[in-house]
Amino acid sequence: GYKNVDAGAGVRRVFLLGPSHHVFLRRCALSKCAAYATPLGDLAVDRGVYEELRATGHFVDMDVDVDEAEHSLELHLPYIFKCFEVLPERDRPTLVPIMVGALSTNAEATYGEILAPYLDDDANLFIVSSDFCHWGKRFGYQPWDEGRKDVGLHEQIEEMDRRGMEIIESKDADAFAAYLKETGNTICGRHPIGVLLQTLRRSGGFDKTRVEFTRYEQSSAAMGWNDSSVSYASAVVFRDA
Repeated sequence: GYKNVDAGAGVRRVFLLGPSHHVFLRRCALSKCAAYATPLGDLAVDRGVYEELRATGHFVDMDVDVDEAEHSLELHLPYIFKCFEVLPERDRPTLVPIMVGALSTNAEATYGEILAPYLDDDANLFIVSSDFCHWGKRFGYQPWDEGRKDVGLHEQIEEMDRRGMEIIESKDADAFAAYLKETGNTICGRHPIGVLLQTLRRSGGFDKTRVEFTRYEQSSAAMGWNDSSVSYASAVVFRDA
């Protein structure tokens, strides 16, 4: 994923979308902080874009303690800083962190409409934080067809994940929502992904974009009911000339 980021491509802002793990929201939330600290250095929050987003009336502010606790945004920060550390400090991009709540499909479409003009601007880079299936008793999610003796549990999990990945690659927001309803797959960033798909749908360059998954892994190969695993996948949106 991050290997595809070109520090010399003129990126001025990084939009970072991640799910909410600690508070229940029906909207998207913005940070009250002026900067995010990393062990490598600070990332300044883009106050100008934040003012534009707040003016839409569709965003709320998250409390600082919620902000500090949300790992879906935090874990990307050192990677973002590392991508652009070769640039003089004045030329490094600002950050637009957005915590995405439990949105309806209509709400995802609304945020897609709001964010599409920013996606069309080559000065903006979008990063979406998510993992894939959380399988196990501790996650309350254990679909398993034991009758398929030739396909192990971890392989069935991968099959289900890859179905979702193929739909994301097709850029079909409606099909992704239907897939989630059918499988109940515990993709924690399903709503940020939904917002991205809706943003792509409404962008002027939709026909010139393609989504490609570059890697898939599981934390462990689940073999039975007492096991658990989390799946991880990385994808890149390319824009063809």
